[in-house]
Amino acid sequence: MTDSLGWRQKFAVLIPSTNTSVQPEFDAMRPAGVTNHICRIRIPNIPLKDDADFERLISLIAAAQNEAVDSVMSCEPDRLVLGISAETFWDGLAASRTLKKDLEARTGLPVSMGSEACAAAFGVLGMRRIAVLTPYQEVGDRNVVRFFEEAGYEVRRIKGLRCESPVKIAHIQEPELRAALHALDGDDIDGIVQVGTNLAMARLAAQAEVWMDRPVLAINTAIYWHALRAAGIPDRVGGFGSLLERH
Repeated sequence: MTDSLGWRQKFAVLIPSTNTSVQPEFDAMRPAGVTNHICRIRIPNIPLKDDADFERLISLIAAAQNEAVDSVMSCEPDRLVLGISAETFWDGLAASRTLKKDLEARTGLPVSMGSEACAAAFGVLGMRRIAVLTPYQEVGDRNVVRFFEEAGYEVRRIKGLRCESPVKIAHIQEPELRAALHALDGDDIDGIVQVGTNLAMARLAAQAEVWMDRPVLAINTAIYWHALRAAGIPDRVGGFGSLLERH
């Protein structure tokens, strides 16, 4: 017998407690027979005024992460899905691989995470020269650029929105996101990727692919697509762009 609702897969989804975007966006992408089980990393909603504040945020997440992971394991999930992206890019490619290895060892589960999901998505979308949109402070942007360049991609432009707190990342509205996408666009890139999982951009990215005529990848779409495909679930989900609709 299997779970009556999650008869195909039960995903344990790891997010910071301040994140209000991953859960609704992942649930909107969820095909029948797959269930999402949120595990919240308990952190305060600290001000993000500069690089030091952002580095403190990453430290707080790392310190509280294992408690959340251990808690969700009691529902016997099939896969751990990181609904958090900054940590997966932090300190470059080698650190990202170590993070995944450590989480796999702790849980005994396969892991899907933003950094690896982006690389897989870039492969099927034909993206090598990229522009990047983030909600981060400068130190976060530097770590994102470092990861992508170490992974073999050319970052032609990056725009950080410098959000004032973790919660306020989810307050960014579509007009500001559209303006940022236009500022990043150009004939020298293959596509645009948005990172920062609390920046709700999955549906807007799908729309932007139409009027920009190039791949526009939202991190939450990339993560959930990776989790589904790695679990052997081929369902195509409309409304979230070419990645989930065609690959």
